[in-house]
Amino acid sequence: MASGSNDRISKVLLVALVLCLVCSVVVSSAAVLLRDAQEVNKALDKKTNILAAAGLYQPGVSVEQQFEKIETRVVDLDTGKFSDAVSAETYDQRKAAKDPALSDSLSDEEDVANISRREKYAVVYLVREGDAIDKVVLPVRGPGLWSTLHGFLAIESDLNTVAGLGFYEHAETPGLGGEVDNPLWKAHWPGKKVYQDGDVELSVIKGSVESDNPNAEYLVDGLSGATLTTRGIDNLIRFWMGEEGFAKFLSNLKTGEA
Repeated sequence: MASGSNDRISKVLLVALVLCLVCSVVVSSAAVLLRDAQEVNKALDKKTNILAAAGLYQPGVSVEQQFEKIETRVVDLDTGKFSDAVSAETYDQRKAAKDPALSDSLSDEEDVANISRREKYAVVYLVREGDAIDKVVLPVRGPGLWSTLHGFLAIESDLNTVAGLGFYEHAETPGLGGEVDNPLWKAHWPGKKVYQDGDVELSVIKGSVESDNPNAEYLVDGLSGATLTTRGIDNLIRFWMGEEGFAKFLSNLKTGEA
């Protein structure tokens, strides 16, 4: 009797093992087969977010077709000038930020956004009307409460007025920090000013901006109940629009020296 019982247990274990192996093969095969499709969808989503930040996205129209008006360039963040040192098509900015050969360590004073390292090169997106630049879309990132927020900030042709802001990746709390995705909150950004007398004045405050505030054009409403996410967004804006970020590039672009 004991021998029969052991046989049944062995058979159950064998079936379970075979089932696990089959499932592993199926899952692994699916991951490999879908990898290319996932990369395509990831690239498409990124382009959609770039268009949305610039206020150009049109639902129902081919994203690739809409993106044809976008010029992709690489910028050397140290010099603030365009660079051919890396390829805009293959350069992975997020991986570069972790590579000592392609990034620089930031001092506590420099690291306003708490990102530790800043990549040497950044990919930017230019929207042109003829030969003139209509908008510039800049990649931004920084920690919120639970995650690093990755997004795009679009600037108008004067290189000082915000055209839009959007985050395409984060893991902030739904209903709190997750309100960065709320169209009503994102609608506060267009028209705001970034610089005053060369300094970054654009700021995300705790609470709401009063209409009679003399600095209202530089202030954006914070996220209700999400103080740390609000602070993180304020920090990343100050960093990426500052001297360690895109300030040199925007200055060079304005004078035609980029």
